[in-house]
Amino acid sequence: MASSHREAPFITGMPKVDGTDFYMFRSYESGREDYVTLIANYLPLQDAYGGPNYFALDDKAVYEIHIDNDGDAREDLTYQFHFNRNSKDATVDVDGKDVPVPLINIGPVTGNDSSNQNVQQTFTVKLIEGDRRKGHAMNLTQAGSGSQVFVKPLDNIGNKSISDYATYADNFIYDVTIPDCPKPGRLFVGQRKDGFVVNLGEVFDLVNLNPLGARDSRSNAIGDKNVTSLALEVPSSCLTGGNSVIGGWTTASVRQARILNPAPQGSALTGSTKAKGASVEGGAYTQVSRLGNPLVNEVVIGLPDKDRFNASEPKDDTQFASYVTNPSLPALVQVLFNVPAPHTPRNDLVTVFLTGVPGVTQLPTVTASEMLRLNTAIPATAAGSQSDLGVAGGDFAGFPNGRRPIDDVVDIALTAAEGYLCGADLNGSDAGGEIGSCGDQDSQVNGGAIVNDGAKPDPADYLTTFPYLNTPLPGANNP
Repeated sequence: MASSHREAPFITGMPKVDGTDFYMFRSYESGREDYVTLIANYLPLQDAYGGPNYFALDDKAVYEIHIDNDGDAREDLTYQFHFNRNSKDATVDVDGKDVPVPLINIGPVTGNDSSNQNVQQTFTVKLIEGDRRKGHAMNLTQAGSGSQVFVKPLDNIGNKSISDYATYADNFIYDVTIPDCPKPGRLFVGQRKDGFVVNLGEVFDLVNLNPLGARDSRSNAIGDKNVTSLALEVPSSCLTGGNSVIGGWTTASVRQARILNPAPQGSALTGSTKAKGASVEGGAYTQVSRLGNPLVNEVVIGLPDKDRFNASEPKDDTQFASYVTNPSLPALVQVLFNVPAPHTPRNDLVTVFLTGVPGVTQLPTVTASEMLRLNTAIPATAAGSQSDLGVAGGDFAGFPNGRRPIDDVVDIALTAAEGYLCGADLNGSDAGGEIGSCGDQDSQVNGGAIVNDGAKPDPADYLTTFPYLNTPLPGANNP
């Protein structure tokens, strides 16, 4: 569901490590033009009122953002996040007996006063150069203090618990020192309003809509959901390795083995203080979630291979090549709507999603692999001038040149799948930019129609400053 929400059978049972969206773009906040923003979202379809535990991330997992800056489809840089749950085990006096409370806060909380907070999640971030498991690892630190520990804000419980959530959350935007990087970056991890826009139910009901109708004819089915974001802003020069183009993807991994504890941790009140938790995890970390370009595992990878894709790495993506060269979605659209499917092999989709566009998003070494690619030499488009159709709307700072929150990736991907880019030349010259044909078709198919799901992004739903995704919806609107 959604961009990458519950997209494979196995990950549906592990929402805390389910990657939902990955954004990578030149920062367009004023004065930050020399930075790239990376945002990895996890834990899909959060209803704001989902207490009492709300939406902590998995403190036994690792969350990672990977960067390939030479084109071999292997990570050169990895930003690795580890989380830790800290509980005060707060109690209240009930007729002379101290009884633990069932809530994560026992009163109002502000950015400067967390005394009423019963549960807090902290995290560390490592920069790993080379292989994600064997490479050289160094900690990011808070600029000024040098602390390696960062704090994740509470989720937006409601206005009585946190009266001004936007101001509260701003206290957890950190200036960070990044190893081997001459300038500091910025870091935020916490709940945000889900920025993905999709007419979800009707899309998966055999595309039960008018795909050539008005782009704002339907509503955003997940417009009332929150998500948890790992947002990092890094100087462009500290990502590129001397090349202007980078590739990126995000993953989550858990321990191979899990043993359930029949007597989880308790308190003195219940007399079960010796047990140490609901489960014990061990073994090597095993990847269970992966996301580069949006919608790949939803509408490109076939059902038998969805779990396999989530566990795979870009360097091994030739095993999935047939899903791109001979995609099933256009064939289904032809059956449902009698709209002719572009001819195969889909060299256009191979260029855009697997090899990068020559002279635009292609890395120095060309290795067919699925990852989000960004040309950091293309200037950011100011927020008020961005086209939500990205490259298809003439805005070369948008998807599939990276991905910004405003980019309507559903409409862009559907339009590309139906042959919009067949034979296109993005530069209009011999200097690169050639997309590739659709079989023997070397020009736009279906008249260049913008295929859409009827749900259109609203610029007012996004911030124009880091971390760009909007303040999360509150669980309760207390006066």
